Amino acid sequence: MATMDVRFSGSVPANYEKHLVPLLFRPYAQVMAERAAEFQPGDILETAAGTGVVTDALSKALPAARIVATDLNQAMLDVAATRVSSGNVTFRQADALELPFEDQSFDLVVCQFGVMFYPDKVKGNTEARRVLRDGGHYLFAVWDRIDRNILSNIANESMRELFPDNPPQFMTRGPFSYYDPEWIERDLRSAGFNDIELDTITLDSRSSSAEDGARGLVYGSPMGVELAMDDYGPDALDRVYEKVLKAMREYEGPDGFGAPMTAHIVTAAK
Repeated sequence: MATMDVRFSGSVPANYEKHLVPLLFRPYAQVMAERAAEFQPGDILETAAGTGVVTDALSKALPAARIVATDLNQAMLDVAATRVSSGNVTFRQADALELPFEDQSFDLVVCQFGVMFYPDKVKGNTEARRVLRDGGHYLFAVWDRIDRNILSNIANESMRELFPDNPPQFMTRGPFSYYDPEWIERDLRSAGFNDIELDTITLDSRSSSAEDGARGLVYGSPMGVELAMDDYGPDALDRVYEKVLKAMREYEGPDGFGAPMTAHIVTAAK
């Protein structure tokens, strides 16, 4: 997973935390924390923790639980450590496909919007199951189809229109690549899980303004790195930002930007 680790570098973590987290990730973090609290776990492992929005929500929903928050990218964890102050939370750089923990170490494994980036999803699921105690749960979120996520679809279509001969594929190859419930269930069963539930939940993607929303999506995600790597031109990212911003104006009102987003919340028991 080293390639994706490189993409979440430079100025991306700070822009991700400031703009993208409240826009896309905080609403689902609350849902994830509520689901986690139902299991009353004592020991929680979070994979692909990013800048800690779920870590923070978990620590507040389950203040007595011991939480180990991991991510492949240390820069993201450095931001997370400034967000979460609980003494029950520790941060550790780790690859979700090769977890540095003993078998049956945790009651709950949580991952919000990380599984779709795993190059080997069955291996990632198998590692989650390995470190779970008997009766433990694996809880994760992945995005539904991109056309059910208005803001991200705007960005994807904007890039297709700007670069028709070679459109960037980050959105459909990464965040929105793992939306098929049958595929998800098949991978979980291949990893040894049998008790599986999947709920599709639509929430509002909200920002104080279209400008903040566009800035978070364009400058707070790795799409800029892809644009630079594939030589779309020095002003490619700024051109995408202007086009995304123009399209987002349609969803801006007196209370700022708002548009629906949809994700799958998946639970599997060991």
